[in-house]
Amino acid sequence: MAMDVHISNISGHGDAEKEYVYIKVDNDCDIGHYLLGDTTYTAEGSVSNKLRHIYWFPDKKVKAGDVVVLRTGKGTNTSEKMDDGHTKHRFYWQLGSAVWNNDGDAAVLLRAPEWKHRKVK
Repeated sequence: MAMDVHISNISGHGDAEKEYVYIKVDNDCDIGHYLLGDTTYTAEGSVSNKLRHIYWFPDKKVKAGDVVVLRTGKGTNTSEKMDDGHTKHRFYWQLGSAVWNNDGDAAVLLRAPEWKHRKVK
């Protein structure tokens, strides 16, 4: 199944209060079906499978043309209309330290519309 969103930019890396990931919405979807992870590249140049930080977006319907901004620092999730009529959805990871703190980091966007869990007993 195709992705309905894509990472457009990572900005302000290295400072938790300034850094954010900018995601563009290509097709109407629920952003809650997506997770964003932080990893690095292997010596061979491929993306590592060792994810260090994961942010799972809350369920929220977004429309084609909207943007989703994930800020690393602390704040309150908001949505606001942009001049072009689309909506900017701003989410906060609530972390006190930078995630994208090295030039060699990689942001990985995963689509997981179905999942199961089990509590450890």
